[in-house]
Amino acid sequence: MTVKTTERRLFDYAWNYRKNISIGLLCLIIAVSLELTGPFIAKRVIDEHIVGIEDQWYQVSEDREGAVSFNGAVYMREDRLTDHEELNDVMTIIQVDRSYYFVEGNVPLKGSRTVEGNQIIIEAPDRTYERSAEKLSLQRLYGFFKPEIPSIYALLAVYIGLLLIASVFQFTHTYILQKSSNRIIKKMRDDLFNHIQRLPDRFFVNQPAGKIVARVTNDTESIKELYERVLATFVTSVFYMAGIFAALFLLDAKLALMCLVLLPILYGWTKLYKHFGGKYNKVVRSTVSDMNGNINEAIQGMSIIQAFGQEKQTSDEFEELNKRHFTYQRKLVRLSALTSYNLVNTLRNLTLVGLIWYFGSSSLGAEGIVTVGVLYAFVDYLNRLFQPVTDLVNQLPQLEVARVAATRVFDLLDEEEEELDLDSIPRFEGNIKFEEVRFAYDGKNDVLKDISFQVNKGETAAFVGHTGSGKSSIMNLLFRFYDPQRGSVYIDGCDTRKWSQQQVRSHMGIVLQDPFLYKGTILSNVTMNDARISREMAINALKAVGADRFIEKLGHGYDTPLNERGESLSMGERQLISFARALAFDPAILILDEATANIDTETEQMIQNALEVLKQDRTTLVIAHRLSTIQQADQIFVLNHGTIVERGTHEPLIALQGQYYKMYQMQQRGAKANAM
Repeated sequence: MTVKTTERRLFDYAWNYRKNISIGLLCLIIAVSLELTGPFIAKRVIDEHIVGIEDQWYQVSEDREGAVSFNGAVYMREDRLTDHEELNDVMTIIQVDRSYYFVEGNVPLKGSRTVEGNQIIIEAPDRTYERSAEKLSLQRLYGFFKPEIPSIYALLAVYIGLLLIASVFQFTHTYILQKSSNRIIKKMRDDLFNHIQRLPDRFFVNQPAGKIVARVTNDTESIKELYERVLATFVTSVFYMAGIFAALFLLDAKLALMCLVLLPILYGWTKLYKHFGGKYNKVVRSTVSDMNGNINEAIQGMSIIQAFGQEKQTSDEFEELNKRHFTYQRKLVRLSALTSYNLVNTLRNLTLVGLIWYFGSSSLGAEGIVTVGVLYAFVDYLNRLFQPVTDLVNQLPQLEVARVAATRVFDLLDEEEEELDLDSIPRFEGNIKFEEVRFAYDGKNDVLKDISFQVNKGETAAFVGHTGSGKSSIMNLLFRFYDPQRGSVYIDGCDTRKWSQQQVRSHMGIVLQDPFLYKGTILSNVTMNDARISREMAINALKAVGADRFIEKLGHGYDTPLNERGESLSMGERQLISFARALAFDPAILILDEATANIDTETEQMIQNALEVLKQDRTTLVIAHRLSTIQQADQIFVLNHGTIVERGTHEPLIALQGQYYKMYQMQQRGAKANAM
């Protein structure tokens, strides 16, 4: 099996929504392309319509659009003339410092220029020109600019229109990518939560709930930032930089090649940050999970913490985690602060130095190797280039946070899950058999040793013994929370390993010593929102266990809302609801895991009375704490250190005067002492 990288798996999730993402990226490309037309339009405005008047002007015979009247004659710029047009006298407009001069004849536009009185001297590479010149006043100069104004306005209007269109595509791109990212995270969270429900029970034994919650909520939220902001920023920046480099090559290929040195520097910095940032973020994310687990445990056990005065110790444990989080978070901040801002500014300054060096002081005059418009466009593009560079560098911390979070999420998704098979199987008759079963949670130290017994359908079997004797382990094997290392568990003569865990549990019900109620109503806790359990069936189950006696006294009756874990009810009331839940599903095999250990005698008697009615055609297995509750059991198994040391019914076991007898006598003495 090929192990996919975190990046590849993130890509696979995004691939599910490739159509929308592709549309979003197409909108991005269009928006970037439209935005990058600005410097080119500015170049044209400058070169052709502002400094463009510095050119040869030919006298024409008639006034027309673009022509300028000067000294009683009509002149047309050389680049506005047609090839077949008859030309007369030629004049040249030249700029010297901040002034413009009208020069007789055709003189070169390149070379150094000086003015002496009414004479202009031009030192061109081939020769020196000296001509009479007329300085243009501001009013007369405006006459040469005036024909360019409509074109300037038209180009500016085009640019504004392109920006408005680009904003529409930019909004569409942002909306689509954010919508897609939310869908990706929704699917990821659904996959993660569904996967958690298929994990074997042994996974949760060593995993604090807070850590698992952190992966489903905090880590996926960080991944959402990756798709919603980081990915969008990286894609936008890459397209933007690609467009800028393309424009730079169109303007000046040699200088554009020099600017390409930014790419390996940026790549090297990304790899460097990934190395250190990844290590720091791994510790930060792990510590956040530990903090969630610590907080969850402290809140659930706050009454015990306060009762035993352990507030300071609990605070110290949390402070240790908080300090570790602060330390590594500070390292991340230092890593970003010392490099990201300085990196971009250093690169920007070096690039500007290179630009000045490349053009040289002598190249910036009128005789320079590039036009003013090209120079403006180049500087504009260089300034624009560093904005996506800044965005990329600033997103590196969030990128590493998301990458580490994704690794944690995928590690959880890679946990081996139970075989999922929801196909229905016939209802059990209820015959149970354990045959030479050996089992160890760690695979080494056996908690069950060669356990063999049989319980026939309709019988009630009780399992008693001291803590750690293996009672609950037998139930864990029966429910297929675990499978034995040796031996087999049979239901109706079929090895339970031939069915999926879901199929084995489909005809079983269980009531635990510590009843668990969900936030909702009393009825929803009985039905578990299963469509197969009607309201009437749930109410009948509650009445069968006698829970209607206290429920009908509540304000909303069976629809009374319960808070988390049903803390508003007494232990006995919660147990009755838990018992009714098991009965509502009409299991063929009913397991009571010390279900009456924490309730009062009156409530226990109510359950015993209900059981007498409901035992018919149902196999019942009881893990007993109070031996007085199992005297009528069809079989009693006494366990000690993972083995069955005695078996039989109540009276013969008492007569045997073995371990069961000693346990019974001890409880009887305790009951008498409490009664005095």
